[in-house]
Amino acid sequence: MGKLIDLHMHTNVSDGAFSPKEVIDEAKKNGVSLISITDHDIIDEYTDELFDYAKSKGIEIIPGIEISTKSHGVGIHVLGYNFNVHSKELKEDLFDLRNIRHKYLHDVGDKLKDLGYILNVDELDKIKAVTKAHIALDIVNNPENKEKLLKEFNHIPSKGEFIETIMNEGCPAYVEKRTITPADAARIIRKARGKVVLAHPVAYIHQDNLTDKDISEIVQEMNADGIEANYVFLDRNRKKFNESERWNKFAKEHNLLATVGSDFHNNDEFHSKIGLINEDVHLTDEEIENILNTLTK
Repeated sequence: MGKLIDLHMHTNVSDGAFSPKEVIDEAKKNGVSLISITDHDIIDEYTDELFDYAKSKGIEIIPGIEISTKSHGVGIHVLGYNFNVHSKELKEDLFDLRNIRHKYLHDVGDKLKDLGYILNVDELDKIKAVTKAHIALDIVNNPENKEKLLKEFNHIPSKGEFIETIMNEGCPAYVEKRTITPADAARIIRKARGKVVLAHPVAYIHQDNLTDKDISEIVQEMNADGIEANYVFLDRNRKKFNESERWNKFAKEHNLLATVGSDFHNNDEFHSKIGLINEDVHLTDEEIENILNTLTK
């Protein structure tokens, strides 16, 4: 097996299950030599202590982030890489974005309460980068909601199923969240001297019904440096879509860097593991060197 890198993963600083150090341990266990932690709208995990810990484990880190935006009527995620983690302006921009998340938490909490669900808003409000996933997990894991969930779903749903059935656009607890565009996110990242990558285009095709033309328009609007071509999407029915060949071709046609990411959140039996070691995704050493040279130059 050749060199493994993974440029998309989450920790418990946002909506992942593992601490930043535990993510590094998992990467080490999986034979991954370089990672990027891309928590949602926050970079608090990037401390000198974390970089030192990674170095002690033989793991290289490229600073990363995933910023939530909206375009073409759907949520679009923008990845940023190798930015200045000490940028005061970046931290201020991200603080503003997180405030939007907390306003959303209170608004959607009111709607969920009206629907008969119990949500621990005060506890969730303590999370710096609170996400839909946090909210949905709080609902489905709360025994007080069991009867309501069984009545609505005939089973206890996953967080993804709850989000797509109850919280997304057109659903009973939908709340329009004030948001920014992919181009706005790209400007935030570039102000901190980072590279800009469109996250998981395969997801927008199968989850949001966007077209290749839509994706082309989005990458043009944000003047993207790359797209996350090497990625396996798991839909709400736990069907996997590995269309890496298609998106690598798209990247080549649009003169974009083709990056790779697992979007790791936890070690369940369904999703991609760090390094995509459980998926049929394989990059050549030349492809990996091209990624690293482009993101770090």
